[in-house]
Amino acid sequence: MSKRIIIAGGGTGGHIFPAVAIANAIKKIEPATEFLFIGAKGKMEMEKVPQAGYRIEGLDIAGYNRSSLLKNLGLPFKLIKSFFQVRKIIGGFKPDAVIGVGGYSSFPVLRYAQSKGILTFIHESNSFAGKSNIMLGKKATRIFTGTPGMGKFFPADRTQVTGNPVRATIAASEVTQEEGLNFFSLKPGQKTLLVVGGSLGARSLNEAVNADLDELIAAGLQVIWQTGKPYAATAIERVKNKTGVWASDFITKMEYAYAAADIIVARAGAMTVAEVCVAGKPVVFVPYPYAAEDHQTVNARQLVNQKAAIMIPDSEVKEQLLPVVTALAIDEEKQKEMSDHIRSLAVHNADEVIALEILQRISNK
Repeated sequence: MSKRIIIAGGGTGGHIFPAVAIANAIKKIEPATEFLFIGAKGKMEMEKVPQAGYRIEGLDIAGYNRSSLLKNLGLPFKLIKSFFQVRKIIGGFKPDAVIGVGGYSSFPVLRYAQSKGILTFIHESNSFAGKSNIMLGKKATRIFTGTPGMGKFFPADRTQVTGNPVRATIAASEVTQEEGLNFFSLKPGQKTLLVVGGSLGARSLNEAVNADLDELIAAGLQVIWQTGKPYAATAIERVKNKTGVWASDFITKMEYAYAAADIIVARAGAMTVAEVCVAGKPVVFVPYPYAAEDHQTVNARQLVNQKAAIMIPDSEVKEQLLPVVTALAIDEEKQKEMSDHIRSLAVHNADEVIALEILQRISNK
């Protein structure tokens, strides 16, 4: 009889892509496995999960809004409504296990599953666990973590360090730099800068690139610039009629972007960190300062301490981006040192390790 698994969570690519990677890895081992994803209505998982070939149900749920307290008045009602929706979805699908990857929809789904004695698994990608995952971890069957030292957040006997699942298209990529450059209509033999502000973009980073663009080009750099949707129109207008620059709201084939790049500038979300390690390119991190518990700074600092990355605080990105990037671009020795160090931190098979453990636990139940 085929296994049935629910995967809950989303909100950003950092939650969605590992969720899909885990599903794909399970499917590779046991092709008959049936999946249902649960996300939050209006969030990017409602688009990205079906594109990956999986069915998804959306909940009427939202997170706490720090910028507008009035918008939080309806949160208790949304949470109650989401629990009724979850009860109906789980009752209809009858899963053997539920996997939570973080994001608004994770909490009510796993909480309900735990109340019904269903096996629950958590994947915590960050080096600082979120409050929801800490609460859910008390009753979870198994907690998979992206980094070591998470015993302060979760029961040690049920916590397993696996690393973070990287999309197979990136982890197993054989795209050459020439093919990557060709994909973005850029020239070979010229240093290429990849700027990635996460799947939703990064305003301060975008504004710094916008301000420094002419100087970056004058320094001999080509630029691949993923802006996120809010800044896309501004960036596309800014690069109009310029050669050696590619800008868009989203890069669908990141393996080509990583292959094309000589230097990467990025936020320090856990999945970006995992992908950059696999890509093995010198990276300048600009952590998002408002992430919960400032976990992006923690993520970035771990690599900086191992001489695998450079970090610029978000508050200094407008002043520091140009001098840091241009200095790195001409320092071949520093680039090689950073590449060697970051490549040694790469984990290529986290999805397979997680998949095997989940399937084993379901079989043993």
